[in-house]
Amino acid sequence: MISFFRELQAQRWDDHRYYHHSRINQSLHLLSAISFVVAYGLLFVDPAMAAVLAWTVSMTSRQAGHFFFEPRGYDHVNQASDAHKEAIKVGYNIRRKIGLMAAWAAAPLLLWLQPALFGLIEPAGSLQGYLHDLGIAWLALGVAGLLLRVTQLWIQQSPQTALVWMSKVLTDPFHDIKLYHRAPLALWRGELIDPMTHAEQR
Repeated sequence: MISFFRELQAQRWDDHRYYHHSRINQSLHLLSAISFVVAYGLLFVDPAMAAVLAWTVSMTSRQAGHFFFEPRGYDHVNQASDAHKEAIKVGYNIRRKIGLMAAWAAAPLLLWLQPALFGLIEPAGSLQGYLHDLGIAWLALGVAGLLLRVTQLWIQQSPQTALVWMSKVLTDPFHDIKLYHRAPLALWRGELIDPMTHAEQR
């Protein structure tokens, strides 16, 4: 268990120092984390709507921070190129994220064109029913995306790395609130990039 928590701490630290320099990205991660926590609670009441919230607010804000605001040039703080960081990333790098988000964007169109999903489900008879089916589809996509990467890591690296990453992803919302709750204030003060002095000192 000691090695498990050490690796969890290492994965969290690498994720922060490599991929969260932008204060806008950090602030969007705070928004994402808060809405994910709400979605976690909603899972016990309405899983479909929990998935709609998670994908439309949590995931879009989180990934927008990475795609549009996070610097992609040479990382002077960590002395690493963007290509190097993408190659060693444990979780979803940009290429994998594009594939996942493409599947997310395709789901509403598929359900609109095939309300019965080729005979797999009962076609929705209303907008509310369509949103429910879409939420369930997005929930299935989220679970499949998580399990697919866990399986890849299990085979390519180790079972512990796979389970550590899964634990990290599932607890990220709580950790991100702790980590980035001051980011909006820093952004308000005009600080667009975190100086990362804490990373340089380690």
